[in-house]
Amino acid sequence: MSEVDLKALFLRHGNAVRNLLLRRSRDPQLASDLTQESFLRLAEQARNGPVDNSPAYLFRIAQNLLIDHMRQQQRRRTDSQPNEALAHVEDETPDLERQLAARQRLQKIREAAAELPPRTQQIFRLNRLQGLTYAEVARHLGISDSSVQKHLTRALQHVAERLRDD
Repeated sequence: MSEVDLKALFLRHGNAVRNLLLRRSRDPQLASDLTQESFLRLAEQARNGPVDNSPAYLFRIAQNLLIDHMRQQQRRRTDSQPNEALAHVEDETPDLERQLAARQRLQKIREAAAELPPRTQQIFRLNRLQGLTYAEVARHLGISDSSVQKHLTRALQHVAERLRDD
């Protein structure tokens, strides 16, 4: 697909794609971003070979991107509790025995993490120890969110296995 074809396709269908995404997401910025991403993905696919029925393929790409986005948002969503709901939780300073057990557990986690491949270790450290979100880790390392999730899943499974073994 040439640049001229892509531009013509954008002029013909860009607003329709954006409106579809806007109706489903109710977020104008997200709809615009996903519209651009849809056209980029169509252009990438067209470089690999001809695309049959480009408009239909374009709308399918847009819908899939929105579904993927919604799934990611759902995975990241956490419900917060009002302060009143947490008022009954006591602030106990752990006794020496609990402190020792916590230190030992942390040491086991560090040892298990040290057995991971370097990239997986780095992702584990950034997310779990430094508190960066998946998106922040992905941006920091120049990789995709899904790659961060895959590395982190492997790391957590490995650490959990090592903790069970001990």
